[in-house]
Amino acid sequence: MSSIVYQTNKKTGVTYAYESVSYWDKEKQQSRAKRKCIGRVDTETKEIVPTHKRQKMVNTHKTKPGPVSTTYATRTFYGATFLFDSISEKIGLIKDLKACFPQIYRQILSIAYYLILEDRNPLSRFSRWAAIHKHPYGSNISSQRSSDLFASITEDGRQRFFHRQGKRRIESEYLAYDSTSISSYSRTLKQVRYGKNKDHDHLPQINLTLLFGQQSRLPFYYRKLPGNIPDVKTLKKMVCDLNTLGYKKVKMVLDRGFYSATNINDLYRHHIKFLIATKLSLKFVKEHLDTVREKMQNFNHYSKDHKLYSYSLPVTWNYVQARPYKGDTIEANRRMYLHFYYCPERALEDEKAFYNKLTSLQEELENNQRDPDHEKQYSKFFTVKSTPVRGIKVVAREDALSEAKKNYGYFALMSNDIKDATIALDVYRNKDLVEKAFHNLKERLNLRRTAVSSEQSLDGKLFVQFIALIISSYIIKEMQEQKLFKDYTMQEVLDDFDIIECFEVIGKKLQVGEITKRQKNLYTKLGITPPVSLQ
Repeated sequence: MSSIVYQTNKKTGVTYAYESVSYWDKEKQQSRAKRKCIGRVDTETKEIVPTHKRQKMVNTHKTKPGPVSTTYATRTFYGATFLFDSISEKIGLIKDLKACFPQIYRQILSIAYYLILEDRNPLSRFSRWAAIHKHPYGSNISSQRSSDLFASITEDGRQRFFHRQGKRRIESEYLAYDSTSISSYSRTLKQVRYGKNKDHDHLPQINLTLLFGQQSRLPFYYRKLPGNIPDVKTLKKMVCDLNTLGYKKVKMVLDRGFYSATNINDLYRHHIKFLIATKLSLKFVKEHLDTVREKMQNFNHYSKDHKLYSYSLPVTWNYVQARPYKGDTIEANRRMYLHFYYCPERALEDEKAFYNKLTSLQEELENNQRDPDHEKQYSKFFTVKSTPVRGIKVVAREDALSEAKKNYGYFALMSNDIKDATIALDVYRNKDLVEKAFHNLKERLNLRRTAVSSEQSLDGKLFVQFIALIISSYIIKEMQEQKLFKDYTMQEVLDDFDIIECFEVIGKKLQVGEITKRQKNLYTKLGITPPVSLQ
């Protein structure tokens, strides 16, 4: 009696088919089996592809007609991975990955799917997930194989992918740019350094910068850099990268951590449109705010939608460009718009926070528990006297408090493109999607720690997590637009899809299990045509 047995090579991930013939061993008095390899199993069609030796035998020997004794069939979960396949096809992700990584794009997608679906689970559990889900690669990827996969993702391939993705949307939208820190215990990664940790971990870190399309709400570029590089130093390199990749008509929105005169001059020099938050303490900002402080707080400048006052001013930026190759410096005037805002509710919050901080500083002084990091604030806001009889007496400096209070509730944006203050505010507030993306990377996609020991593995793992971020960002965008978050979390939606099964038989059409009306409705709201089921 013969049958077909399937076995997966753990090193290569390839599944082979063997013809197993049972016989009775008279000496050992037990049933035995002989196996002969007849081919490998295609990951897409699940058909058996004969080996060269077996193919020659088939061509030279006639076989008796008759039914095949055993058929290769599988039943796996398909609903969620079908969603990911459809999204990846719709936004050009599969096409771009296949063009840049033709040999490994299916493995990249499979691990990305796993990261999205298995919330916060480590990659060591991939084999369990792969065994019960239909996914692009179709086979297991062991821990060693995943490390090899990460190391095989080249810098050239990544840059070509960024270029292709950027071309799909960069011409028509503002790009939100921000950074985050990723802590690491590794002592072998070169870029791990101590810096300003945004998660307040007392660990060395690497920094990650990210570009996000504000209309598409999809990321298309990231860059890894040493953990001790401050935000303000990263923008110049980002501008150069965009220029190298051939992006034209770029528009960027940035928070005030990226503001410097050098950065603004670089943005002008590369003809990049920008919107950036700026500090009220800057001399030219302060001077312009003082001229409109009184007039902007009237009904004509009030926005009921934003619940604040706004005022715009056309101003002149003193552009400076040093040209070392010519030994001179260009100085010129450039057009710019300053947008000022005053929010009464924010003023109350600022005052409350400031007084809480002052109370804490005062207690430190009165209890003689001075913090070296607070010395500048002590001298700015308090006068301290000490006598043997009365002890330490702390008196607030009213002039300093009045000066600080003057700017409660105010903030400012500057742009070389947007003239209207309310439009500028809408564009800037949409920037929080980058912060949400960083949260998804760290929490849902398991990137709070690097958890790798080599540079190549880290670069590859970051890229695969970035692919997962693109897909999950699309889902979040559609859920927000369809107001699905009122009734579901993202995990609840994915879990609802993940119970849909499919049944595969070699040479037969894929059969999809029963789909409920609610599941069909969710697919449609996410912009995806539901799979055709048996119902």
